[in-house]
Formats: sequence, structure tokens, C-alpha cells
Amino acid sequence: MLRELLASNANLVVPGTYDALSALVAKQAGFKAVYMSGFGVAGSLLGKPDIGLVTAHQMIARASQIVAAAGDTPVIADGDNGYGDEQAVAHLVNAYEQAGVQCIQLEDQVSPKRCGHMDNKEVVDINEAVSKISTAVRSRDSDRFLIMARTDSRATHDLDEALRRGEAFLNAGADILFIEAPRSVTEMEVIKQVFPDTVLVANMVEDGKTPELTTTQLAELGYQLILRPVSALLSVAKTLQLSYESLTEPDPSGTAPPRLSFQAYNELVGLSDSE
Repeated sequence: MLRELLASNANLVVPGTYDALSALVAKQAGFKAVYMSGFGVAGSLLGKPDIGLVTAHQMIARASQIVAAAGDTPVIADGDNGYGDEQAVAHLVNAYEQAGVQCIQLEDQVSPKRCGHMDNKEVVDINEAVSKISTAVRSRDSDRFLIMARTDSRATHDLDEALRRGEAFLNAGADILFIEAPRSVTEMEVIKQVFPDTVLVANMVEDGKTPELTTTQLAELGYQLILRPVSALLSVAKTLQLSYESLTEPDPSGTAPPRLSFQAYNELVGLSDSE
């Protein structure tokens, strides 16, 4: 269970997944938990950027698929801004929990929301944001289902506002605090100083707003839950580009990127277990 993992691990690296296959590969790589990235779902499901186009229904369906593929590996699922009012938040929490998700991430952006490392974000009033977190806490069937509260107010206001919202979210019952996109190591240190006994999220987005640090560096800073939400997706997108470009050549084998054999792929997805 995720709660026990966090209690027993100084830091937990959690990769982003976006469909059943990516979750299966992450599980086989040995990760102790996986993260369903809204950024990844928007790209893989719609071929669109993470700008609020994916619906709650689509996220619930994709979460169910990822949970099934991950098996006994805990799944943390992006819940964006809850897709509506408190009633919508309660529905999403219930649906994720029933699907087998072990933690929901909820943020304080307006609708339509944007990826946390994009520009031009906006956040809702702090009272509305806190109300959604309180609703999520009240709506879960068990406290083994964790609530990760995220604020994007560092970008829209300043670090002080992000700290104020973080404190309010924890007072509302959040289990994990996610202050999105601090701009420097110094800011990350301040966050840890203000919340020394809280499970904090470090969101490592390649080419994003936050400095890219190693797992060791993040552990030294005191960040226990380390998300790498888009690393695999960006690699897969590049591989798809190279692969399709190679197919336009007279001899594709000469320019094709590294790939699994047909047999290795079938083994990966469990053909031998089905026969």
C-alpha cells in the first residue's frame, strides 16, 4: 500500500504512465508505485496538449486501465482540478477509489487548467481550493486512499502564497503536499523548512520551471515523493518520430531506432501466460 511505502521509504521515485502498456513496463522495471499523468493522458488519448481537454470520464477510464496493468503496484492518479465543483470532486474521489487508485492529486487551478510547467496559469480563490480538498477528504471511504494537494500559486502569485495555501490544504486534511514549480533549490529548501514533517512532492519535469535534480539531491533536500511524470512519454514521442521517419526510407532497417523484437514484445505483454 502507498501509505506504508511512504512510511518506510526515505524517498520514493514514481514514474509517469499514461496507458496500460506504459504502466506494465514501469511495473516490470521495478518501480514501487506509478503515477497517471494528465499530461500523458492528454497526449496519448487525444494527441493534444495538457490544457484541460480531457474529461473526468476519460481520466476515470484510463485510471482503471492503468490500475489493472499495474497489478499490486500502487497507482497515484492525477485528478487535475476535480473537473467541477465539490460534487464533481466527490464523484472523482469515489470513482478513483473504486477503481483501485491509492492516491488522487488535486490542484487549485481554474478551468480550463494547464500543465503546471506551462505559462498563463490561473488559480481559484483559496477558500474554493480548500473546500475541494476538504470535500475529497470527507468523500473517501478509507484513509488508506491518500489525498495529494497541489497548488500552482507559485506561478500566479509568489512563494509566500504557495506556502499559505499549502498550510491550509494540510489543515483541511491533505496527506501529501505538492507545491508545483518552485524556481530554485533555495525555494525548495524553504518549502521543506516550513513543512518539515510533511510528505512533500518534487515534480521533475524535463525542461520545466524547476531545477532538474538527481534523486540523491532531492533526498538530501528532504523531498520524499519524487515524480518524473513525463520522462517516458517524451522518450516514446521521440522514438515514434524516429521510427516513422525511418519507414519513409527505402531501407528502414538502417535508420530505425532501437526496438524490441516481436518475440520480446509478446513476452512483455504476457502472451506466454495466455497460452
